[in-house]
Parts: sequence; structure tokens; C-alpha cells
Amino acid sequence: MAEEPRFPTPGSTPPGEQSPWALAGLGMQFFAAILLFVYAGNWLDRRWDTAPLCLLVGLFGGGGGAFYVSYRHLMAPRRPHPTDRTDTLPKP
Repeated sequence: MAEEPRFPTPGSTPPGEQSPWALAGLGMQFFAAILLFVYAGNWLDRRWDTAPLCLLVGLFGGGGGAFYVSYRHLMAPRRPHPTDRTDTLPKP
């Protein structure tokens, strides 16, 4: 009979939890969205001479959009972990 490992194997997460790398990816996505929208707002401000209107719209639009996507990702229902099989339990 195979023994269960005492320590989690690399790359595994407990059932029902998210990987810390997935959460770090959300932070990078948040940063990239704000950076992209601020850059686009700054470019539009220089083109239309409307400083700082488009920059502020880009900042709040990018931040709000990134927050919304992060919130939806974090609040999404969790899929069952592949090792959590209830169909392998003995029937009473």
C-alpha cells in the first residue's frame, strides 16, 4: 500500500484553495490593466489636448475593470479537486 506524503507535493494545493501563483497572477493582471489604460489615456490627452481628463478616465476605468475581473475570479464557484472523489467511497 502506498503511503500518503506527509508534506504536500510541489505544485499541489489543498482542496478548495487557490494556488498563491494564481493570486499573484491576478495582481500582475491588475497592474497591467491600469498601466495600459493610463498609457492610452495619456496618449489620448496628448492627441486631443485634454490633459488630464483622459488620463483620469483611463486610471479609473482600468482600475475599475481590473477590480471587477479580479472580484469575479475570486468569487467564482470552486470546481471540485480531482482527488476529491465521492464516487469511490464504499456504499453503506
